Amino acid sequence: MQTDYLVVGSGLSALVFGSLMAKAGNRVRVLEAHEYPGGFGHTFTMAKKYKFNAQLHYVWDCGEGKTVNRVLNKLELDREVTFERYDPDGFDRMYMPGYTLAIPSSSETLSQRLTALFPKSTDKIERFIKEIQTVSDSLKVLSPPIKPQDFVRNLGGVSKTLLYLNSTLQDVFNKFDLPLPAQTLLASQWPDFLLPPDRLSFYAWVILFTGYQNGAFYPTQHFEHVINSLVKTIVDCGGEVLLNHEVNEFIIRDRTVTGVLAENLKTKQLEEFTADTIICNIDPQQAARTIGLDRFSPTVRRKLNYDYSPSNFMAYCVVKDLDLRDYGFGKWNTFHTGDPDLNRAFNRMYYEHDFSNPSFAITTPTLLTSAHRDCPEDCQIIEFLTVANYDYFKNLKSTDPKAYRQKKTEIFDSIVDVVEANYIPNLRKHLVFNITGSPTTNEDYCWCPEGNSYGSSLTPKNMGIGRLNAETSLNNFYFCNASSGYPGFAPTFWTGASLYQKLSGDPILG
Repeated sequence: MQTDYLVVGSGLSALVFGSLMAKAGNRVRVLEAHEYPGGFGHTFTMAKKYKFNAQLHYVWDCGEGKTVNRVLNKLELDREVTFERYDPDGFDRMYMPGYTLAIPSSSETLSQRLTALFPKSTDKIERFIKEIQTVSDSLKVLSPPIKPQDFVRNLGGVSKTLLYLNSTLQDVFNKFDLPLPAQTLLASQWPDFLLPPDRLSFYAWVILFTGYQNGAFYPTQHFEHVINSLVKTIVDCGGEVLLNHEVNEFIIRDRTVTGVLAENLKTKQLEEFTADTIICNIDPQQAARTIGLDRFSPTVRRKLNYDYSPSNFMAYCVVKDLDLRDYGFGKWNTFHTGDPDLNRAFNRMYYEHDFSNPSFAITTPTLLTSAHRDCPEDCQIIEFLTVANYDYFKNLKSTDPKAYRQKKTEIFDSIVDVVEANYIPNLRKHLVFNITGSPTTNEDYCWCPEGNSYGSSLTPKNMGIGRLNAETSLNNFYFCNASSGYPGFAPTFWTGASLYQKLSGDPILG
């Protein structure tokens, strides 16, 4: 059956686009190779009673009138899909040797806390935090659709912001001459980007840091409910979401993409699907290679030449007969680094594969909402995340599976050792389940090339003016992916809604 929109892949941006188009009365069909929809937003069950979300931990831009809220309102889901706010007095809690810092929603309070720790650098810290706000406000002005009146009104801030186009976070730390411990505390949420300060785009850091300051949230009924609600909207509006369908060929006539050939992984049959418009949620580089790079314009080919983001190591754990709130955990995330130099810590883990003094993130989903549980009542979930090198793990897995398993165990034990020494004594005694994921796990289950966690790497090179967007130079064919938009929960909502707005003319983003 010919459809209006054929969406290849069911990542969050694709489901947002598909649900908006279906709600608007269009015929939508989504093809997904995995057995679950949602990409990195999908939820999986282990031991028949524990549910874990693939990577997503907390989100922003969910408040009244913000991007996520606008989309859900348009879909009439804003009362069905709700969010719990993290503690505004400390939504991120940073720990390093000799220092701790709870990151608050108030920039003024943040400045006060930092200057109390580093009184000799008061002026530098205050100027840096003021600069963050200026750049944040200006980046919003520069985000499409650009409104000329806002641009002119903020010309001074915009001009200053553009000077940081090629800057890393480390460049700006150096410009303001912040003490190294202050830098580390401010950048300890590096696992949110999987890049250290000396590689991370200053723009990317500002967008996320201030986004969370304006409100860090967690879904009231966990991420599975968000994904299922979007899928249900598509289906209820007459669309289809077909799982276990792997697209391996695009049908092209002249410069027009008319459909795809997909293998039904259950029946092993090849099926043809056509549509008026094809939306590609597959990694753009991967899709372009399948189609043939020579079919794309030189401009698009240049934009497709991005680096993939680093990958990660993830540990999903369940504890029993232990209340994590008694050990300093609650409605916030915790970031720990044993090395006060995050650039050095990253390089040691990523390039030397040395996790003896790890930097990592801790999240406790069962403490973030009481409305719905992903585990039995007498249990709680705690998860750990750090960076990992895809090439290293890929080689280990293919050449020495035993060494691959041992390395995962080594990293897990190193993290648990730190947690027991600093946060939860005897944690191992209360662990009733744990499973770890490596970069190859990401590749196998989330279909992301090189196990990348965020599509293109969030470096200045990839975050600049020449960043890939939805335009492909082929007729009836659009990218809708983290690499052609932006990664993360709220940015993928924006990516899907932005493409919907472009193709429908319905200005839901304002």
